[in-house]
Amino acid sequence: MRTIKPAWLVVTGLVAASAGWVATVLANRASMAMPVLPWSSLLTMAVIVVLTLMLGLRVRAWRNGDRKRMLNPILAARTVLFAQACAYSGALLLGWHAGILADVLPTLGLRGNLDILWQILSLAGGGAVMVAVGLIVERFCRVPPEDSEPADTEPKPRAAGEGEYA
Repeated sequence: MRTIKPAWLVVTGLVAASAGWVATVLANRASMAMPVLPWSSLLTMAVIVVLTLMLGLRVRAWRNGDRKRMLNPILAARTVLFAQACAYSGALLLGWHAGILADVLPTLGLRGNLDILWQILSLAGGGAVMVAVGLIVERFCRVPPEDSEPADTEPKPRAAGEGEYA
């Protein structure tokens, strides 16, 4: 299973930001409501974050030596997938609301409604928390590499100009 590449999260966020900006511009032109998620979606985000953390902490405890019970490998695989889904959906939500914010911010003084600003910032913050928790829980699920060489083996001589990471 591959790990999340932060560059893909950034690309996902940028695509969602441009889509959010376009959707807001089109909604404003049609005199429709802004395409912002309702406040209740913060509760949904919180449930997803807490569930992801609970599953991740369970896998991390087993990985760190608390092996009283056998860890179900399917549960561990699902935890990694859940963490990755949490990170990607957080990037989508963060990007979408950042795009809306980019359209709303220049005209905020004319609108006079700061409640929508707090709603956008809260939902974007919730998306950022989802990205962070997804990346952290994915790291919880990594198994440390095992030593494949015996301990009393001498290190290989390095070529000239070869550094520590070469």
